Amino acid sequence: MSEKKFKSLKEFYPFYLSEHKNTTSRILHFIGTGLVCLAFFTGFLFHNWHFFLAIPVLGYGFAWVGHFFFEKNKPATFQYPGYSLVSDFILFYDLLSGRQSFVIKK
Repeated sequence: MSEKKFKSLKEFYPFYLSEHKNTTSRILHFIGTGLVCLAFFTGFLFHNWHFFLAIPVLGYGFAWVGHFFFEKNKPATFQYPGYSLVSDFILFYDLLSGRQSFVIKK
């Protein structure tokens, strides 16, 4: 069985959402992406490169804990790093704006 190959972000994002149905995982992704934004702007504002070094640890650390312990799936980052990164920020915005809920109704 071959895996589907996504050719656009519009095509990928519904798959991304299907891999992020667990409430705790969504919260962890939200926290991680929020901390990534905070680290980026803090590093830029204070001209301190240490904050930039923390970005991958913050972003992937929270997300991967969500995937491995709560979603019980493999992060899409391994196969679709670009689409996955952009989707992290789209989900962050959607959660922040209320377009997506932290709790998925079953």
